[in-house]
Amino acid sequence: MTWRGRIVRGAALALMLVAPVAAQERRPARRPAPAPLLPPKQEAADVTCPTPLGEGVASRLAFCDVMSGRNPSEGIIIKLPPHKGPVTLMFDLHNRHTYSEEQVKANRAFSHYTATVGVLTMDNTLISRAVVDSEFRTVTDLIDRVSGGAGPGGVKAVAPTGTESISITIPEGEDQVSILGEKLTVERLDGTATYSSPGRPVAIISNVKIEYRPAPPAPAKPAAPAARKRTAQ
Repeated sequence: MTWRGRIVRGAALALMLVAPVAAQERRPARRPAPAPLLPPKQEAADVTCPTPLGEGVASRLAFCDVMSGRNPSEGIIIKLPPHKGPVTLMFDLHNRHTYSEEQVKANRAFSHYTATVGVLTMDNTLISRAVVDSEFRTVTDLIDRVSGGAGPGGVKAVAPTGTESISITIPEGEDQVSILGEKLTVERLDGTATYSSPGRPVAIISNVKIEYRPAPPAPAKPAAPAARKRTAQ
């Protein structure tokens, strides 16, 4: 073989050796598999109620007044645990009635309530509204009586009436939301009135729950390599 043939053959062998290495370098790095999604979880919500109404005598539910207002930090705060994806917020919304035995006996207790509340992010962005519309005529229209009052049996005059089961989707990225009252319209035998000024009780909520998919645990950090011991010479 001539010296030129040896050069050509050597170059061909070099290309054959380099080509697989170059192909390996062009392959994208294999990404680690994403953490598996955890199953959905439903639990009682972490609720901060600025104006608690009290505990139901029969249901033992905690009833919370929804106050009208414009500042989310002054509303009912629902804290959300670490989660993946949206969160479903669920609660029962009630109208707020001041019970009078005398008015019931005189057939003058009729009241028609329409209350509107809003669920907001902490930067005052409205997520959704909820409405409860109900009528009161007799004591059987009350959902429950609330303990801690001066009335017969130690109950309060104010009690929840009417129930609307509310379900609202909270976008991913929020760690807490606020519930504030917007407007209350009351129709009685003597006329109709609408209330929306801040600081007024508009409705009542109870039975607050959330359903969410827990956030996957953070990946474990790789262990630091152990220091090598020097052997004695």
